[in-house]
Amino acid sequence: MTTQNQDTGTERALRALRALTDDRPSVRLRAALEIGTHPDPGHVGTLVERCAVEPEFSVREMLTWALTRLPAGTTVPPLIDEVRSELPQARSQALHTLSKVGDPRAWPAITPELLADPDDEVARSAWRAAVVLVPEGEERRLAETLAAQLGRGGRETRLSLSRALIALGEVIVPVLEGAAARPDPAVRAHAVATGRLLRDPDEGFEFAVEQARRVVALGGEGPGEG
Repeated sequence: MTTQNQDTGTERALRALRALTDDRPSVRLRAALEIGTHPDPGHVGTLVERCAVEPEFSVREMLTWALTRLPAGTTVPPLIDEVRSELPQARSQALHTLSKVGDPRAWPAITPELLADPDDEVARSAWRAAVVLVPEGEERRLAETLAAQLGRGGRETRLSLSRALIALGEVIVPVLEGAAARPDPAVRAHAVATGRLLRDPDEGFEFAVEQARRVVALGGEGPGEG
């Protein structure tokens, strides 16, 4: 009876793995759920590879969940390898998954190059992973590295960076003050807006940006001032 159950489980797992490449997103989603419900370290490679090419956000999220169900010792090394991929989605999803796993062994993989990745989605994923994985005592250095990206991209990218910086806490105040003195008005406005959100998280990003632009235009208040 046990052998029969094992065979059934193996067959079910093989079907689920094959279904990850089905044309229908709903089928792929159920397959990822099935694989995560019955975690098997032998499936890590397939899950990581699928993350790199899966077009549907909801399926990628389920693949990440399935990976978090496995021991970090089996998932972290291939995910670290993946952040060096030439495919932006592979890098982004691997970083996203590492942020969910939260294993400190992944911190050395969060390089300055990844934090400044030219692909905005990769950079955003790197910022989120960095603030989760940063070792105690390295927050100021990380804040300085992240602050080099102030003024970058559109609304979503700037909001992601502000959130990442704010997650580091008060250590960012002097870093933002330095950024607010840079010649680029977009950098100054982003720094001031981030400082406003640090002091008042309920203010809202759009309002903080608008107020920050006004401040910068008038040459007034810095990020750490009320």
